[in-house]
Amino acid sequence: MTQAAPGGFDQSEMHQVLERGCMAVGLDFSDARLLRGHTNAVILLENAKVVVKIARRGSRIDDVTRTVTFVRWLLDAGFPTVPLHPVDQPVVIGQHAITFWKYLPQPTHPVAAAQLAKPLYALHTLPTPPVTLPAHDNIAAIRRSIEAITCLPEEALSFLAEHADQLESDLQAVRFELPEGVIQGDPQHRNALHADDGEAVLCDWDTVATGQPEWDLVTVEVHCRRFGHGELHYLAFADTYGWDVTNWPGYQTLAAIRELRMITTNARKVHHAPGSLQEVVRRVDGLCRQDRLLRWNIL
Repeated sequence: MTQAAPGGFDQSEMHQVLERGCMAVGLDFSDARLLRGHTNAVILLENAKVVVKIARRGSRIDDVTRTVTFVRWLLDAGFPTVPLHPVDQPVVIGQHAITFWKYLPQPTHPVAAAQLAKPLYALHTLPTPPVTLPAHDNIAAIRRSIEAITCLPEEALSFLAEHADQLESDLQAVRFELPEGVIQGDPQHRNALHADDGEAVLCDWDTVATGQPEWDLVTVEVHCRRFGHGELHYLAFADTYGWDVTNWPGYQTLAAIRELRMITTNARKVHHAPGSLQEVVRRVDGLCRQDRLLRWNIL
């Protein structure tokens, strides 16, 4: 495990939390390998076929507990999501919440956007879950990130704050069309996995919330456009889902807000991922130039 500061931890601290967490549930951690570390520390125990997620430093334990409760409800309902490993969880080590998940080996190609459509539609039409979910609020999240950004000059921060103000005003005029319900909050190719039967299952429920499905749909479109998947990739998703958010009058406003949240979130995390600074600056510059077609590099 060589990535710097995964999940906001230094290597030795992450190792200690991992070891204690695995010992608490009887899992061998000798072959642990870091899979992702930009947000949470996500670690594979290959022999055990288990993925360990150590919540990012500062995460509230109650939030992780809520996520576990929600996922258990999804699994009981037969919803296509990655299964939890059958142990009592979350496991709390110090102030760090740890969850354990079934490992699903993945092919080299990511989940296609069209494969996200059916599970997302199923999510958006679920009954009310037996757990209180937070209200989805992109503007509030953007403002929190701007306040925490330390890697950009004051001029750039002022631009981002003013842009957020304008988009908040624009949002007041948006009239949503779809019924409010459960949304994933960040549906994208990397937050879904290929299941053993070839279908896609959703994963990473940290952002699950109550809100308008339009937010999820515009997020898929942004990812298709910004990360090089292409228009046809997105259109296949919209056709399978049965509703094209780009034909809706509120699309431009929601897409701009979603992109600003992605930019400010990554800018806030630069302290823990210094290698991402160049891409963050590049995205901010593209935003200043109103370049909606600038292809982003994955962070």
